Amino acid sequence: MASMRYLIPTEHRRLNEFIGLLLATAALLVGLSLVSFNPDDPSFNISRNPQFDGKPANFVGVVGSYLADGFFQVLGYSSFLVPIFLGVYAFYWLASWPIYLLPVRLLGMALMTLTLSASLSLSPSFPRVGSQIPAGGFVGILIADRLETWMNPAGAAIVLIAAFLVSLFLSTTFSFQWAASVVKPRFGFAVSWMDRFAEWRRERAREAARGRAEEKRAPKKQVILSAKEGPRTIAAIGGSAEIVTARASRPAPAPAPASVRAAAAGRAPAAGLADLPPTTLLNSSTVQAEVDEEELRQRAILIEQKAREFEVEGSVLHIHPGPVVTTFEFKPEPGVKYSKITSLGDDLCLALEAESVRIDRLPGKSTVGIEAPNDERAIIVLREILESPEYMRSNYRLPLALGKDITGKIVVSDLQRMPHLLAAGSTGTGKSVSINAMILSLLFRARPDQVKMILIDPKRLELGLYQDIPHLLVPVVTEPKIAQNALRWAVSEMEARYKKLAKRGVRNLEAYNEQVRQLPIPGLSAETPDSEEDREPLPNIVIVIDELADLMMTAAREVEEYITRLAQMARAVGIHLILATQRPSVDVITGLIKANFPARISFRVASKVDSRTILDSNGAEQLLGRGDMLFLPPGSSRLMRVHGPLVTEEEVTRVVDFLKKQGKPSYNDQILEAREEAVDAAEGDGELDEAYDDAVRIVIEMGKASTSVLQRRLRIGYGRAASLLDAMERAGIIGPPEGSKPRAVLVNKEDYFSET
Repeated sequence: MASMRYLIPTEHRRLNEFIGLLLATAALLVGLSLVSFNPDDPSFNISRNPQFDGKPANFVGVVGSYLADGFFQVLGYSSFLVPIFLGVYAFYWLASWPIYLLPVRLLGMALMTLTLSASLSLSPSFPRVGSQIPAGGFVGILIADRLETWMNPAGAAIVLIAAFLVSLFLSTTFSFQWAASVVKPRFGFAVSWMDRFAEWRRERAREAARGRAEEKRAPKKQVILSAKEGPRTIAAIGGSAEIVTARASRPAPAPAPASVRAAAAGRAPAAGLADLPPTTLLNSSTVQAEVDEEELRQRAILIEQKAREFEVEGSVLHIHPGPVVTTFEFKPEPGVKYSKITSLGDDLCLALEAESVRIDRLPGKSTVGIEAPNDERAIIVLREILESPEYMRSNYRLPLALGKDITGKIVVSDLQRMPHLLAAGSTGTGKSVSINAMILSLLFRARPDQVKMILIDPKRLELGLYQDIPHLLVPVVTEPKIAQNALRWAVSEMEARYKKLAKRGVRNLEAYNEQVRQLPIPGLSAETPDSEEDREPLPNIVIVIDELADLMMTAAREVEEYITRLAQMARAVGIHLILATQRPSVDVITGLIKANFPARISFRVASKVDSRTILDSNGAEQLLGRGDMLFLPPGSSRLMRVHGPLVTEEEVTRVVDFLKKQGKPSYNDQILEAREEAVDAAEGDGELDEAYDDAVRIVIEMGKASTSVLQRRLRIGYGRAASLLDAMERAGIIGPPEGSKPRAVLVNKEDYFSET
């Protein structure tokens, strides 16, 4: 049986709508029965009423009169909560929305109903139902009498209020922080008048102490912004401003399974299938960096002074503290070139005593952002991102939890829209940790029947932790030659999927799966069913390569060809690539590969050349490491600085152990067979090699035969080149090996080409 931690409607929308319709009907009937209750109608307490003329006044007739009487006798006025709850769940089923923590939700609703009944019974002045039935029903009277006996009315009222709040927490995502964020903006004039008065007093005191030393300068605005709210500017005098306390944004709902949107748009997990891992498997954040407001102001003054030393006039208008870096908005005076500001990077590093300073213009503003590292770096954990509204409420099918931007805003991107991702960075800059965060963000959203993975790890260091999870199509690939076969299979799978899409006349995988879900259930329809294979929805396939350079060194031509074909065509059929390398050089990230990967990430690299190779722009050489990255979103030329989350090996192990308990992987034998065929072909006759004719032509034209020549001209590996030479020797084209010398060519150039 499926776990009762959460209940999710089935993948058949018609069945969901049918159940939702039943619930809506029940809610309507119960609601009408309660609203039109008449004490003179037939009921459990009235066997026969002399005034009854045979037709009940209840809108639902005799059934409604008995139903309403029963509810009111037991629960009183709190019976009106029953049709409300039924209506809410009817909407969930009609919309195919998941219902999480169902037992907890039901417990909260029951507690809310009983608490309301007892509260009504505790107030004797509350009118009775139909002038006869107690307002809280006999259940409410029973609870209220016990509480009054034990705790007196005051204590009973406190207990009931606390019980109502507990029921609200259990049955909804209510929190006091959210309530404050909703109420405070509407009644801020009444709530914060004391704060404004105190702020005015402090400003007057500072103004008197500050004097008029800088009276000749125009008043500037300087604001420190919280990571969770937008700019709130206060007029400043003399280049200083009072710090505005940030208003807390609406928090994420209570921790729930990370698949809040897995059911959206036809991806509702079906009951009985594997559970998604809970976010409690991940570590929570324990270290919170403190913002020293006075220190930030001093840094702003240092920036202005240092810029003035190099004849760059301007001022800092706003300060945006973030989890890792603080951004100072620098407003240059008219006539100051942008290039002159960017040349101050190294000098600002000295002035601020910082490891590195990055300068970039801010989009949509006439200011320049100067990003300086914080003295105390905040720890960003993956759990915080997975429990955030940006992740939980997104409609992304393949969400990638990238981290937080420079202001602390959570960044989640959709791999399906990218549709492929290329990442590069030097060793030890957080590249592999971020790859783990991306993989886990997919595993927390999608079940094995929704996403399949091929993990290629030639380094044999990182991805081996995911061995035997049910999402894998093949065991974690560590051999470059086997990885080449896996990529070849992915290309053939892409072509097979395109044939399936053409057969149904659709353009992408979502439309195909939607048609499959709408097919009638076998045995319940007279229509001729499709083959069993064509009735199954196709999962997305994500191929993760942790070190592309190792594959390119083994078989650059084949790997580049397969990756390019997949990058160009595989998006529509749901096949996506995540490539990572620590060598962002042109021989690894070739022009063809880079042209087909519009979404790219660069961690800290050694030089500007490497930064331009991966991003077509400078800046990656100025990053801080430990997950600090520049993200180039698809369809944009503006770089976004993101700080990746920390994922420990223990967290990955806990998630993997949970997934292994959900089921075993179903490996695809075709991929293994493709590997065996490739090995056999490599060991067999070279005449079957498609490059044989080209190799013969090269050997005859050059008049010598060696493996190094064939490797260089055909861009193939040593084993394949040696096999081609052996085949040519058997055909009598070249002679036997002569030590370190090239083999002799036995065929005349003119004779051979005249025959062919």
